[in-house]
Amino acid sequence: MRFSLIDQIVDMRIGESVTAVKALATAEEYLADHFPRFPVMPGVLMLESIVQASAMLVFKSENFAHSIIVLREARNVKFSNFVEPGQVLQVVADIVAQDEQTTTLKAEASVNGKTCVTARLVLERYNLADRYPSRAATDDFTRRENRQRFELLYRPALTSNKTE
Repeated sequence: MRFSLIDQIVDMRIGESVTAVKALATAEEYLADHFPRFPVMPGVLMLESIVQASAMLVFKSENFAHSIIVLREARNVKFSNFVEPGQVLQVVADIVAQDEQTTTLKAEASVNGKTCVTARLVLERYNLADRYPSRAATDDFTRRENRQRFELLYRPALTSNKTE
């Protein structure tokens, strides 16, 4: 992952749900172009915030068994409000189904209780070595990176919420 669109995981129920936040700073580079006189977070980045929070839930729920989680489908995506600099986007995602390769989640991102985007996501999870046997070492490295990122984003002692 090259950039993070979640600043903190504030609550997690392993195998069930995640709540994360992203504070939209005026320094975000893309705001200069989107839009010059009315800077707002692009819809696709709001959706990416949901995907990243959801992926963290899946990684943790399966104890980082897979190194890769990608968006396979985004269904019923509905945008309804803007996110402006200085506002905090809150993402809530709930697991609704899971099989051997995919996890389906229902998600919503909002600002101060006003819905900005809703979606139903299908995330695919796998290990590189399953497709490319020579990549097992890359899987190990990626799992360590994912675990470290999770530990930076979720600190239960600071948020006083439990993971299980």
